[in-house]
Amino acid sequence: MLILDVEASGTDYNVHSIVSIGAVDFENPDNRFYGECRIWDGARMNAEALEVCGFTEAEITDINKPTEGELVTQFLEWTQHMADRTITGQNPSFDRDYVKAAAGRIGLSWDLAYRTIDTHTLCWMHIIKSGQQPPVDAQHRRSALDLDAVLNYCGIPEEPQPHNALTGALSHAEVTSRLLFDKKLLPEFENFPIPWLTV
Repeated sequence: MLILDVEASGTDYNVHSIVSIGAVDFENPDNRFYGECRIWDGARMNAEALEVCGFTEAEITDINKPTEGELVTQFLEWTQHMADRTITGQNPSFDRDYVKAAAGRIGLSWDLAYRTIDTHTLCWMHIIKSGQQPPVDAQHRRSALDLDAVLNYCGIPEEPQPHNALTGALSHAEVTSRLLFDKKLLPEFENFPIPWLTV
């Protein structure tokens, strides 16, 4: 699996840009990717999105950083030797669509799959199979399993603020391992027990 997390200048890949990519090769978790880029010329910036990922306008327009296209090219090249490049993460369609749009902007061939694995769904199923009820946001009448809730369910503290693409990818990788295999994966989370194995 290709564990992927993208930070962006907003939520619409048609008008916003990638600002960083973090990824982990699940089968070889020491094989990691992290890179930052400047936004593409004409891309919009959303103040709330920048606050979430901790980048300033100056940082995402820094001409000394690679372009979005250069970063996506590096990332896709990094994935080429992986045996399974199925994108996995929390809300992975967001990350997939951003990388695909960035590749399209520079005419780069896209060969990653449309199908993804969502840690939200893995966690929802794990909770149901353990005989519990997944949390629901009563106001919006929808699942309340955001990444922090999934992390907490798996015995891991909330993701540090501001969000970092590599930190996010590491978090996705660890919860994927715990939810699917009841196993810890990464040394960063070794000190956190798996709750359902310690009851």
